[in-house]
Amino acid sequence: MICRLCPRNCGAVRTATEGQGLCRMPETPLLARAALHHWEEPPISGTRGSGTVFFTGCPLGCVFCQNGDISHQNFGKPVTEERLWDICQELIAQGAHNINFVTPTHYTHVLASLLERPLPVPVVYNCGGYEKVDTLCTLEGKVQIYLPDFKYLDPSAARRYSGAPDYPEAAAAAIQEMVRQTGPCQFDENGLLTRGVIIRHLILPGQVQGAKAVMDWVAETFPPHTVLFSLMSQYTPWGDLSRVPEVNRKLRRGEIRAAQDYMAALGLDGFTQERTSAKEEYTPPFDLTGV
Repeated sequence: MICRLCPRNCGAVRTATEGQGLCRMPETPLLARAALHHWEEPPISGTRGSGTVFFTGCPLGCVFCQNGDISHQNFGKPVTEERLWDICQELIAQGAHNINFVTPTHYTHVLASLLERPLPVPVVYNCGGYEKVDTLCTLEGKVQIYLPDFKYLDPSAARRYSGAPDYPEAAAAAIQEMVRQTGPCQFDENGLLTRGVIIRHLILPGQVQGAKAVMDWVAETFPPHTVLFSLMSQYTPWGDLSRVPEVNRKLRRGEIRAAQDYMAALGLDGFTQERTSAKEEYTPPFDLTGV
């Protein structure tokens, strides 16, 4: 395939076994883990867990990525579409409230085919927000819940930390398309999300103003009670941050409090994390479990 799935539009040649472009991924999906996960937002994890399927590779290049082993180092195992279907069934049999595809952007062609057969639980598309509207349209009616990041509204920050100066424009358009597809959030009798969009934002050290800008955008773009907003304070310095020393520290209590107070003042529906969430154990082991 000649790949133009993500906003990079790189035209990489992806064969069954080899990949090019920034994501470096082949056409055949690589998986690093498939297991129940209990650390998503409450209406996603519920009591039994979310059936997370972690894909290898990523169209972004975030310097602080906590999943670096799979997003940057290409760790994973190739699976067929039929095996991916079986993995979904196995997670559902274990009690998963939903099937949660993590970093699936470069494998949307696989998901569009896979999900021609509807699953009996909601499908979650869990991504970094760097998506193409045209690509998302191939998933309409097949994905019930979108869980995108909105990392930056500042192109210079997007360039410095993720190598994608066009991120703000791409993410804003993508999230609006996601909301168009799902409509306002809907819940079942147990408070689990069955349809809708949760927008995540990870506070970065020294970037409280950036967090406020993202929250302003959400408040101005969507009517009240349309989307949920998840303000995340789990940032942990990770990997080699010598090129970006300003983020080589944990968040300060004052930064978290300022962002949380701003979210409350805007009246955004959603979730906040405590500073104690910034622990390495919140990153699952990528050891091919369930693959």
